[in-house]
Order: sequence, then structure tokens, then C-alpha cells
Amino acid sequence: MAFPQEVLADEEELVLHLRPHWKSALRPGLIVLLAVVVSTVAWVMLPTNDGGRIGFAVVALIMLYQGVRYGVAPLVKWRCTHYVLTSERILLQDGVIARERRDLPLNRVNDHVVNQSVLDRVFGSGTLKVDSIGEQAVLLAAVPRAQSVQTLLYELIEQDRLRHPEDEEEEEEEPELPVQQRRGLFRRQAKN
Repeated sequence: MAFPQEVLADEEELVLHLRPHWKSALRPGLIVLLAVVVSTVAWVMLPTNDGGRIGFAVVALIMLYQGVRYGVAPLVKWRCTHYVLTSERILLQDGVIARERRDLPLNRVNDHVVNQSVLDRVFGSGTLKVDSIGEQAVLLAAVPRAQSVQTLLYELIEQDRLRHPEDEEEEEEEPELPVQQRRGLFRRQAKN
């Protein structure tokens, strides 16, 4: 299922559209394959009398349940998950029947961290955690080319800050205290 373009604002540009890495679909795909193989073996190996048909029906129902529950459902969820970076925000959309979409404006991003296991490094994927103002965090699991996506996200944040300088809070500088009023380890020595 493609990402709908109508969710973008008028002047917002789509920069990157990703799905979770294909390694996320590997295990569910193998489970579906295993369920088909076990059902086929049961069909071939069990006798054709009534007892064999009942045995095959039991094996087929179990494999059908396992294949759908642990194979097909995660594959469909993987296919319907979207990670989108635009010029103004990060969009996460997932769900098959009931859809959930989260938006995180770039001007609210405080930090972004990539975590990679050994297997993630082999496949070039990783988990990108994006923290924002207001104790919100977004977790993008199994992001393909995670380090490149993190670099692109940094560049988009910097471009957004340059486009909207009025959004940044001006930090007030602390007034310089005279040398006599400073206390503690960091007291400056008076120059002679």
C-alpha cells in the first residue's frame, strides 16, 4: 500500500519514504513457508483412510493458524508500515484496518539516536529513536540504511531551523558575575 500524498501540507516536500527493512519480513515469510511445507508433508505421509484425513485436518488447521498468526499478519503489518521524512516533519503510519499516524514536527526534535545490533550492522539497518520537546519519543524500528537516515534527519532539522529562525527560543546569557561573587571550584583568580 503506497503512502497517501494528500496528508502532506501545501508547501511540504516529501524527502524520504521508507518501510521497515526487509529483514523484518524474513521470519514471517519463513513461518508461512514452514506451515505450507508441514501441511504438504502431512498430506503426503498420512494415510488416506478416515483417521488419516482427521490427522491431516488437525495438522492443516494448526499450520493454518500458525501461518496466519505468525506469518501473514506480521507480513501485512510490515507492508502497511511507512516511515516518511518531509521538509517539515517525521510521519509514521501503520495499521491495516485501523490506521494510526504520528506526526513529529522537525522543530520539536531534541535528539536522535541510532542503535544497531550486530545483525543490524550486517544488514545495514538499525533502530532510530527520535526524542522531542515535551517528553515525546518516536521509535523507528528496522530502518534501512539507518546511519544515512540519521544524517539526512540532521540535515533536515538544520534546514528547518534556518527557514524558521523565529521558532527558536533565544537563550538568555547569564550575566558575568564579578570575581568576588563566584564560589566553588571554578572561581577565577584575580589578574595582577
